[in-house]
Parts: sequence; C-alpha cells; structure tokens
Amino acid sequence: MAKSENELTWKDIEIGAAVIEPGSAAAYRTGDWRSQRPTYDFSRCLKCGICFVFCPEGCIRQNQKGFFEANPYYCKGCGICAYECPTRVIVMREEEEK
Repeated sequence: MAKSENELTWKDIEIGAAVIEPGSAAAYRTGDWRSQRPTYDFSRCLKCGICFVFCPEGCIRQNQKGFFEANPYYCKGCGICAYECPTRVIVMREEEEK
C-alpha cells in the first residue's frame, strides 16, 4: 500500500513524542457559555465551604471576608453549589445577555 503525500504514520513522529507544555484551561474563560450564574445572600452564609468541596470546576474560592464565591470567568453554571448549600445562600439565576 502506497503512502500518500500528506499522510502521517507512526514512523514520522519523533521518538518520545515529548509534550513540551502542560495542558491548562486557565487560559480559557470557560464560564462564557453558561446559561445560569450563582448569586449569593451572604447574610445567611455559615462559611462552611461545602460549595467549595462540591464544585466540579474548582472555581470557588474564599474571599477576603471568608465567604465562598465562584469565579465568574470559570463557573459553568451547573448549580451543584446551590443544590448542596445547606442554608440556600446560593441561588442560580438566568444569565443576562451581554
């Protein structure tokens, strides 16, 4: 079987196939496509951090006052934090048009 001009085979790849840079989503604002965003009523917050523990994106951090809130650039609006919050501090709201 003849190899076409643009066909790449395993023999054409360098030995080791080194990855020179680690993959990271930090460079991409993954929250741009969400349909809902978390809103907070910190007057009822216990600062328990359950939202932080359950966030699948790891975008919830503790702010200067000790409250936990999601980084809007990386939150995908899944609502798990709102579902797990024992005092219902977090409420998901429809994302507004930009």
